[in-house]
Amino acid sequence: MAEEYLTDDEQFEAIKRWLAENGVWVVSGVALGAILLFGYRYYETHQNERALRASALFGTLTDAIDKNDRAGARRIAESLIDKYSGSPYADQAELTLGRLFVDDGQPDKAIAPLAVVMTGSKDKELRNIARLRVARVQIDLGKPDEAIATLAGIDSTAFASRSHEVRGDALLAKKDLTGAASEYRAAVAASDPREVDVSELELKIADLGVAAPPVAAATASPPAATVAGAGKP
Repeated sequence: MAEEYLTDDEQFEAIKRWLAENGVWVVSGVALGAILLFGYRYYETHQNERALRASALFGTLTDAIDKNDRAGARRIAESLIDKYSGSPYADQAELTLGRLFVDDGQPDKAIAPLAVVMTGSKDKELRNIARLRVARVQIDLGKPDEAIATLAGIDSTAFASRSHEVRGDALLAKKDLTGAASEYRAAVAASDPREVDVSELELKIADLGVAAPPVAAATASPPAATVAGAGKP
């Protein structure tokens, strides 16, 4: 019988029967929903608190760097990496360690932390920044071919100018002056003059003393008979 033709008592009895048959599942579903909601809120709160603690620790890292407390900065960076692995703060700590090793004259030790960000960061921009830094370190270590191979992994047009510049540095290290000049010119062409000062790039080009490649010959003018108005008095 269609439900709309049941009397009020019949509908009430039907509801009681349905609850008797399905009540356990209804209660279980409500309980499960409450548990999931509580779990999500707990997780969200935990993540927020974790991010705040990581942010505070990163603040102490920048303070240590500002005070030139290199040993302290290294300890804090290592703590960030250990406690907050996989977070943007850990990525920044790895980049900081790389910078500290380079500044301390230990470029060979800088590769490892930079490579962690280059290959593992969730942030595409940080991956490209780390890749550029690895390439620079490889050039400093006398490995320009490895640097060029590293730069091949740059996957953002926003890094085109810097990528060309570092590739130019690698070619210069290989004594390929013409190739280096070409890369430096490409770096200038890819730069936004409103955001980047290209004077250093232009100075690098001038120091090489390599002439710019010849401009392609202009297309020959069409024969006089085909020029508009040709042959008219």
